Amino acid sequence: MAGHSKWHNIRHKKAKMDAKRGQIFTKLIREITVAARQGGGDPEFNPRLRMAIEKAKQHNMPAENIERAIKKGTGELEGVTYEEVSYEGYGPEGVAIIVECLTDNRNRTTGEIRHIFSKHGGNLGASGCVSFMFEDKGVILVPKEGIDEETIFEKAIEAGAEDVIMDDENYYEIRTAPTDLYAVKENLEKEGLKIERAELTKIPTTTVEVKDQETAEKLMKLLEALEDQDDVQKVYSNFEMSDEMMSKLA
Repeated sequence: MAGHSKWHNIRHKKAKMDAKRGQIFTKLIREITVAARQGGGDPEFNPRLRMAIEKAKQHNMPAENIERAIKKGTGELEGVTYEEVSYEGYGPEGVAIIVECLTDNRNRTTGEIRHIFSKHGGNLGASGCVSFMFEDKGVILVPKEGIDEETIFEKAIEAGAEDVIMDDENYYEIRTAPTDLYAVKENLEKEGLKIERAELTKIPTTTVEVKDQETAEKLMKLLEALEDQDDVQKVYSNFEMSDEMMSKLA
């Protein structure tokens, strides 16, 4: 299992994530609010907001919650101002980790993220210490059922994608330039393809193989603790782990 992709992490933790619906709503509301503040409240002209709304609907967020978050972002309703902050550091075995946050108190968040790294055998580093090991990409997941590799590759490239990764057992992973994600997604939907997920992410260019189970368990605890922190929106890392090892951790 290469690269600790965002997609595998979501599937691996689905039961846990479903049990924390309130926390998920909090994170989604922050993303909608910031997207609306930066790009306006009309999703037709704000791709980031459109994607945030789609994600909120996937989690069955009530429409009034979405509307309220948009109005807070545009200033129609009073609300908290969130700042986008990224942290970089290392986990066990030198695994590179990037943590993206939306916070109303940078000092508090920095202290809590630093504490989580230290508690679980990691180290919070300086800005830029690991980001060079990742590249920004758009990633779209399409279920494999009912479509062969040749067809999905042809449709993806025609839609404007850069590549299609076939490794996953259940999904094709279509990669795009970050600026092309929304257009490619819409083109694929026009072709009648079902989109499981579409999101901007960070793909590691180099990976660290984790072979020892004790180290793997420490790493998973660190990553899960970071994701559970209220201000954290996304966590990326560059570990590589065998399917056998991953199954032991599930």
